[in-house]
Amino acid sequence: MRGIIIAMDRQYFTIQQASRLIGVTPLTLRNWDNASKFRAARHPINNYRMYSLEQIEGLMKKLGL
Repeated sequence: MRGIIIAMDRQYFTIQQASRLIGVTPLTLRNWDNASKFRAARHPINNYRMYSLEQIEGLMKKLGL
């Protein structure tokens, strides 16, 4: 299984929520994940992409947002 299995004690966002916060489309986040540019964690039950608050904040800082 690729990606990271998430720990439920941290705040995570769905791909839709993360895309709104960052200002890109969900497809962009999927492409970045597939290209290993911005890897998503995976929900342990349904395997959906999830992004931690720390990941999102780090990317926004890196992008100057």
